[in-house]
Amino acid sequence: MEQTSTNNPPTLLVIDDIPENLTLMYQLFKDEYKVKGANCGIRGIDIAENSLPDLILLDIMMPEMDGYEVCRRLKQNPHTRGIPIIFLTAKAEKIDESRGLQLGAVDYITKPINPDIVKCRVKTHIALKLANDLLRGENQSLGKEVERRTREALKQREELQSIQDITFYAMVSLAETRDNETGSHICRTQHYIKCLAQQLRLNPLYQDEIDDTMIDLLFKSAPLHDIGKIGISDTILLKKGKLTPEEFTIMKNHTTIGYVAIQKAEVVTGKTMDFLKYAKEIAYYHHEHWDGNGYPKGLSGRDIPLSARLMAVADVYDALINRRVYKEAFTHQDAVNMIVDGKGTHFDPDIIDAFLDITDELWEIAQRYHN
Repeated sequence: MEQTSTNNPPTLLVIDDIPENLTLMYQLFKDEYKVKGANCGIRGIDIAENSLPDLILLDIMMPEMDGYEVCRRLKQNPHTRGIPIIFLTAKAEKIDESRGLQLGAVDYITKPINPDIVKCRVKTHIALKLANDLLRGENQSLGKEVERRTREALKQREELQSIQDITFYAMVSLAETRDNETGSHICRTQHYIKCLAQQLRLNPLYQDEIDDTMIDLLFKSAPLHDIGKIGISDTILLKKGKLTPEEFTIMKNHTTIGYVAIQKAEVVTGKTMDFLKYAKEIAYYHHEHWDGNGYPKGLSGRDIPLSARLMAVADVYDALINRRVYKEAFTHQDAVNMIVDGKGTHFDPDIIDAFLDITDELWEIAQRYHN
């Protein structure tokens, strides 16, 4: 089962013991990718080692060797460990998502599949894979172009910036596939946090801590605050109604998943980047509370990074004034009142003072970038 092309499209490997599923995936992706299929884990490992596909769709429940074991072996092999793996699982199957993520899988897709969703997921994960290949120098033709440009000082800087942006937008696009509101939410919170930082800068206590560079980096890194939600299943992320305590425990893991994902991207580059430093802080700590009752670390007060304290206000404000699958939208004034009620408990008091000075501006942003 293979689609050939002279344009060298990305290669997609589907490992599933049910022939009908292999045929379905082939028909779905044959026009965009070179599609290979394997009806068992051993055959899938062999194809992966020999063809090095750009992405693997891997069924979990298979005879002889299940998907977890296939994933473990692929991630142990230096030649195949960099291939992203998306698990395929039937809705009725009881799965251990944390086990799959710990083994190195990047996502889960529930069967029966929604064609539009699965195509979007595959597209964004392949984009991130290609971006990481670029950063590691595995793309020889583009690597030669980078090498040529490094001989020119000005163009070298532009090329490195382009590589960074490719990785950044690939990661953000992953978050945008998870629900219909994430893209607009990302845009709005970017502008909220910039306005909050600019206003807080007027406070003498923060004049030395906040400068133009920091504000620019906050604006650039803020979209990654919920990148960890790529590791949370749709059944929890899109649930209509209140989460159970067990489900909320899983949901809270998105902060850690996001931190680890950004940290791995940083490792790929081989150096520390300022915007990724803020992105890690925001992703990991934006659910911490000023009084220490947040998660994941239970930090309090100024032990919480300033970037995360700012994002906490921006994120909650946007969540309150917009409809979600689990609630209706609150009015702007109700949202403001609820945030003020959290001053000194949920939120940094200084940031709430800055928030109150610019509520009209924040509401204007909310209207400008409405869903």
